[in-house]
Amino acid sequence: MTASITPSDRRDRRLIDVGADVAAGTWRDPKRYLWLLVPSAPGAVTLSWLLAWTTRLHFFWWTALFVILVAGPTADHLLGREKGDRAPDHILAELQQDRFYRFATHMFLPTQYLALAFGCWVWAGGGWVTLTFTDKLGLMVAVGLSGGIANNAAHELGHRRDRAERWLSKLALAQSWYGQFYVEHNRGHHVRVATPEDPASARFGENVYFFVVRSVVGSTRSAWRLETKRLGRQGHSRWSVRNDVLNAWLLSVILFAGLALWFRPVVLPWLFGQALIGIFLLEAMNYLSHYGLRRQKLPSGRYERLRPTHSWNSNTVIMNVFLLHLQRHSDHHVDPSHRYQGIRHAEDAPQLPSNYTAMLVLSLVPMLWRRVMDPRVLAIYGGDVRLTALSPRQLKRLAPDGS
Repeated sequence: MTASITPSDRRDRRLIDVGADVAAGTWRDPKRYLWLLVPSAPGAVTLSWLLAWTTRLHFFWWTALFVILVAGPTADHLLGREKGDRAPDHILAELQQDRFYRFATHMFLPTQYLALAFGCWVWAGGGWVTLTFTDKLGLMVAVGLSGGIANNAAHELGHRRDRAERWLSKLALAQSWYGQFYVEHNRGHHVRVATPEDPASARFGENVYFFVVRSVVGSTRSAWRLETKRLGRQGHSRWSVRNDVLNAWLLSVILFAGLALWFRPVVLPWLFGQALIGIFLLEAMNYLSHYGLRRQKLPSGRYERLRPTHSWNSNTVIMNVFLLHLQRHSDHHVDPSHRYQGIRHAEDAPQLPSNYTAMLVLSLVPMLWRRVMDPRVLAIYGGDVRLTALSPRQLKRLAPDGS
């Protein structure tokens, strides 16, 4: 089997099944069938309702929060890091083209929207239970977490060249009303990552709450500027459905309006609440992916080449599956065109002490986060805080002449 495949091969062979390579005994993806669990993540919404309905115990409305942010990360931490699953170079081309792996991302959208519609049905008085305000709040968190995980699937789909998959990315983002991520992440963040110009790269000493606000505002402005420039070069107005920010937002308007008409406007406060949770979850992942890391400016005025040391990584089994290898962040930035199954662990990249979700929970307590992470950042730069990702104000304060 050769590693190179012509474009006609990709069309005619309808994408090679890596199972053939497994049969040849050259390499086996140890997580191949675990990827089928990915579309089940929104099922935590139904699980919360099922347990609350059968037991009549109100705290079960918070089951999704416990499973996704406590039980899952804890089990993943105890299970430890992956070993021996690095795909060899010669198989990457075939691995990239295996249609089996697309099923996990494509099937996430039906389960995502079934969970969203189910949540609206319960908020509107269905579900054969009477909900207190706290119960509805727990359900909102469950639906928001589902939307946040969907944003990760949107991240994977948004990097693809296939037009249909890019629209699926926008559709996945519509639940969180964060369609501008489709533009800014691909054309902004990946260009400016770990530089002061990137709003989605967290600064040294910055807490997650301040970062999320700064990143949302900065990323939205950047996405709008990028689309304005693109459409201007093509001779089109930015106030057009060709604008990928506007057409992504339009999907959210249609979605929320449709749900409000079907389930009554009573669901709207909960829909906007869950959207905020989904946005926070996405941006919190951005926060821990590059916290404190900085590409240095060269004498030419340009920034140094992006290296594995500019992203925080983790390589744990459970979260690698449910986050579609987002934890192997350095390799993702080396070549964003690689589909998740082809993203490999970078041994020379800085490693987080635990998985991404556990670190997200830790970031919610800024004092503990800084106690754990600040020494690790400083160790990368030999203790020189001036080389870390400081804000312009911090840099000015540390300058010898104060200028």
